[in-house]
Amino acid sequence: MSNENSNSSSAGIGFVGALTIAFIVLKLLKIIDWSWWWILSPIWITIFLMIGIFIIILAIIVIVGTYK
Repeated sequence: MSNENSNSSSAGIGFVGALTIAFIVLKLLKIIDWSWWWILSPIWITIFLMIGIFIIILAIIVIVGTYK
């Protein structure tokens, strides 16, 4: 019998992380001349989307709670 663990998980950086790293590398190599706000925009957009989804879910919970 093998002692290998069959449960394996991989946690990569994902698309947003890879895109942000690519933008940072391009900026540091002076290939693009964007503002740092645009370089880090994938992170900010992700954060704003998560906050928006949280607010929508919270609003749905409040609305459903008032009809009980």
